[in-house]
Amino acid sequence: MAALNIADLSAIKLTLELASLTTILLLLIGTPIAWWLARTRSPFKGLIGAVVALPLVLPPTVLGFYMLVVMGPQGPIGYLTQMLGIGILPFTFPGLLVASVIYTMPFVVQPVQNAFEAMGERPVEAAATLRAGPWDTFFSVILPLAKPGFLTAAVLGFAHTVGEFGIVLMIGGNIPDKTRVVSVQIYDHVEAMEYTQAHWLSGGMVFFAFLVLFALYTFNNSAKGRGR
Repeated sequence: MAALNIADLSAIKLTLELASLTTILLLLIGTPIAWWLARTRSPFKGLIGAVVALPLVLPPTVLGFYMLVVMGPQGPIGYLTQMLGIGILPFTFPGLLVASVIYTMPFVVQPVQNAFEAMGERPVEAAATLRAGPWDTFFSVILPLAKPGFLTAAVLGFAHTVGEFGIVLMIGGNIPDKTRVVSVQIYDHVEAMEYTQAHWLSGGMVFFAFLVLFALYTFNNSAKGRGR
């Protein structure tokens, strides 16, 4: 028996595509949210922060259930997507992407927010005194100083998406070449008692997780060493 069959390779390809798109979208969406949470004095900061962090404590099945309701034919998002001619999102790759973005959001927003808070006010104020524009300030001052937070967020966001199971199974189902990711493929192998195939994919996931943690710890330790 081959180490990985066509279905396994398809699941790996789909997982990498999903994780890449989720990470890119979250860096774009999460950065302004993280900036607002780091800088605002609004009384709604606690409320927004709690909403962003909700996936950390909610079971994936609970979040998946309500997303099915909201994006289903009778839900507000489902009604809107049908009106736009898109159809309903559950059990499609776009629906899987939406679910992954929501479920992985705290793993991207919180490291970036922590980086913004650690940076303090002085760099931004100094840029303002030099009459730097908002975009120039972000790319020339904020981004270089917050780079460790962005790198951590990108790695955690990508790795967390790769390891998702409950939310992707509920929203995406188990459709080959469309929504069946690696975690679901492993489940299928175990259910069919195909333990050799499950070992290959599971071992790959363990090795991937180790590499991610090793890279994060190495990077954080080197960053602390440079900061001394």
